[in-house]
Amino acid sequence: MKKVFYIVFLLVVTLLMSSCGDPMSSKDPDVNLLYGKWQEGSVYERYDETGLGATWDVDDDIGEEEAQLFKWTLEGSTLIHEHIGTFVTVPKVYTITTLTQSDLSYSDDYGKTHHYTKVE
Repeated sequence: MKKVFYIVFLLVVTLLMSSCGDPMSSKDPDVNLLYGKWQEGSVYERYDETGLGATWDVDDDIGEEEAQLFKWTLEGSTLIHEHIGTFVTVPKVYTITTLTQSDLSYSDDYGKTHHYTKVE
């Protein structure tokens, strides 16, 4: 009888644990919502439909015309920026936790989280 109880208990715990995941993990974000310009404080990011993007910080006196360019891809909830440098391309990998028409949040593997708002 104890074995049956433990088996049922393990099944219930497994079912409860699987339903408590990240909301974005069960549904991939819509790439169409990513297109456009986003702002977090003085930092801006722009995602173009061509897979190119740009980032700049107006507090550093850098405008959109001087922005750091990057290529981006979205695979499931994984957002990859490949920053384009003079001699090297540096990939940065993020996990999108929120993507709506007005809000974008993502984090990296080191726990750094960014929260952006879409701007015109």
